[in-house]
Order: sequence, then C-alpha cells, then structure tokens
Amino acid sequence: MAGLATAGVISAATTIDVQKAAAQASPDSLLRTVLDRGKLIVGTGSTNAPWHFENDAGELVGMDITMGRILAKGLFDDPTKVDFVMQDPAQRIPNVTTNKVDITIQFMTMSAQRSQLVNFSRPYYVEGVALLTLPTAENKTFDKLLAGGAATRISILQNVDAEQNVHLVMPEAQVMQIDTQANVLQALESKRVDAAAVDLSTVRWLASRNPDRYFDAGKSWFSMLYGAALRQGDLDWLTFVNATFTIAMFGHENSLYDAAFKDYFGLEPPARHPGFPII
Repeated sequence: MAGLATAGVISAATTIDVQKAAAQASPDSLLRTVLDRGKLIVGTGSTNAPWHFENDAGELVGMDITMGRILAKGLFDDPTKVDFVMQDPAQRIPNVTTNKVDITIQFMTMSAQRSQLVNFSRPYYVEGVALLTLPTAENKTFDKLLAGGAATRISILQNVDAEQNVHLVMPEAQVMQIDTQANVLQALESKRVDAAAVDLSTVRWLASRNPDRYFDAGKSWFSMLYGAALRQGDLDWLTFVNATFTIAMFGHENSLYDAAFKDYFGLEPPARHPGFPII
C-alpha cells in the first residue's frame, strides 16, 4: 500500500516539474529542446500498413505512429503533442543526423552498419519472415507445406538472399522471386503458388483483417529488430526514449502499446508478471 501511495505522489510530481526535469538534461540534449518546444517531431511514412498508413478517415495510424504518441505522452502527458514528418525510407537516417526530425520511427531494421550512423532505441518489435496462405487451401498450414516437398511453391520479393531464406525452413520448395510485394500476394491469390513469404507483421495484419481471404500458416523465422533512430552523442535523449518504450511495453503505462498491438497484429500482448524481470 505504501508503494502504491508513493507511486501516486511521484506521478503528480513529475507532471508538475517537467521544466525542472528538462533543466537537468545536458544543455545541448534534444530532451531539453523538445520539452521547451512543447511538441515532438517524428519522421515516419504513410503508406505501409500496419506500421504507418492512413485509415478510412484520413488519419495517420499504425504501430510506428503509436510509438510516437507513446513518446509524446511520456514527454507532455499528451499523446497528441507530436508532429509527424512524412519521409522517404532513404531519408530515415539523414533526417535524424541533420536534425530535421527528433527521431525516426519507420519500421527500421537495426543493424551494426546503421548503428555506426545513428543510435537505436531498444527494439519495439521483432520482425520476421512468415508464410501467408489461402484459408480454403488444403495445404494451408506450415506442416502441410513442408510435407509437400518439391511440389510446394513459394512466392517472395526478389532479393539476393530470397531463395536461401525460404530454404532455411523448406529446403525442397520451389521459390518464385517476384518484383513487387503486391505481385507476391497476387501470385498467391491466383493460386500460382501455395504460399507467400512476407513479413510476419504483414501476415498478421492481413490474416486478422481478412480471415476469409488470408491465413497465417503458423511459421515465422529470421528475426529482425525494429528500433527508432536517434542522433548520436545524446545520452539523455536516448535514455529517455528507451525508458519510455520499456515502460510502455513491460510496465504499468501500457494501454497505448497494448491497444495498438492487438489492433494491428490481431494478437493479445503477452501478459506481464510482476517478479523477476524478463525485459
């Protein structure tokens, strides 16, 4: 009870003393700059569901957008105090390093090479390759696709490692490399292939939104971490972003993250159990 009472006092104090908190940050930290400005500026996209896209009402939504709103809530106790700057994926790093945006949140895969140019936040999603099939197909599950051996046909976006990636889990399957993601899906819908190998997030988005049209075959592999990109050399800003994401994903301020995870991926977030940390 004492702990809960103390938590209430701390919450009230942090709301009142935001400017005092900003003054604690390094003079050249973005944490101070953003708090003084009164809004967050996030670089992102607008054409890739379920990460960043416009809904039927013309509103910008998606998991990346939610992560930006989580940061705004942590900064100002108001998830609307954020401006989203539309940028091409090629500008995700340059716009951070030239201070055009405070942070890029745009389904960006973390890598050692990119980490030489920007700081990454803690991961907020683990992406992977997964298999999308047709709900009416006889061989719609991974086990049946695998059992099909060389008769199983898989479409995937053309890439130097595409065939190798499919053969990691289905060594005998025929691999059809296709020029665009839309055509990868079209090959499935026209039954030229038995399954489409696409991002796990795409599989969950399509299967949950259109269960009469798409089916999650139940297999994912090749983990990739999505993180937000920040300018290097700003420990206060990086620490704040990491703490805010961690609290939203594993702590008590999880309503925004949980609602988005369920909405965009069709899944309930894993339960958090107090006790030994598993973060």
